[in-house]
Amino acid sequence: MTARRLWAAVEPLHAVVYFAPETAEAAKAAGLRGYWMGYFAGRLAHLGPIGPGPAAAVLFGFAPEMVARAVPDAWSFASPAAVLGSRLEAVGTALRPVTADVSELSALLWRAADACEFGGRPLAAAWAAVPKPADPLSSLWLATTILREHRGDGHVLAAVHAGLSGLETTLTHIGDGVLGRADVQPHRGWSDAQWDAAVDRLRTRGILDAHGHLTAAGRELRHGIEEDTDRLAAAPVTALGTDVERLLELAVPLARAVFDSGVVPVPNPMGAARP
Repeated sequence: MTARRLWAAVEPLHAVVYFAPETAEAAKAAGLRGYWMGYFAGRLAHLGPIGPGPAAAVLFGFAPEMVARAVPDAWSFASPAAVLGSRLEAVGTALRPVTADVSELSALLWRAADACEFGGRPLAAAWAAVPKPADPLSSLWLATTILREHRGDGHVLAAVHAGLSGLETTLTHIGDGVLGRADVQPHRGWSDAQWDAAVDRLRTRGILDAHGHLTAAGRELRHGIEEDTDRLAAAPVTALGTDVERLLELAVPLARAVFDSGVVPVPNPMGAARP
């Protein structure tokens, strides 16, 4: 579906924030301690000084214990406003070596972002409330982030509707061969006991087989979640109409340049691939 093609094109542009050295340096300069405190503070700063319970709820795929090691402590080292400002500046700097003129692409991305529907989508709604940066590349990144989190929030809604927890949803990705356990578990904080218990639950439900692969029922469930995610992410595509193809024409080469520069690794925990 076109909504999935849009995600594949914009996810690498958003993902620069997780891997570029500029963002890690900005987090350190703001006073945050360690990569994961910088990661969680950066993912959540637009929501304000959020606590561990709500933070784990909106991040969904992370172990609550891992989230709680970063927030609310992060806010004692740097305010959400300081984290947000340094992050927006850093991603603009990180994107500069792989971009040229982005004015047309940015305008299309903002048309798409402005069409997002935010009911039940806290991460996307909060990013949409962030003032548009003056720097063109930071502004472009913010638009991709709204679109990315709009789809991501919708994916959470679809997974919860299917009766899956965050970890169980991740296991269906792994069972489908998108990612491996080693690609995900160290980056999500789940213990072996939590992981194995979730696998057992999905086997009992007939979603995973004895080898951790999706069964026929599991593939049907996974397919349904992805279709629901695409449907819930359709508003920006509908708003763009035929202009979505021009957006993809402009965004895909930039996404490829991000991968080719080595900023975003492959494989990566998001499952993003070179479009």
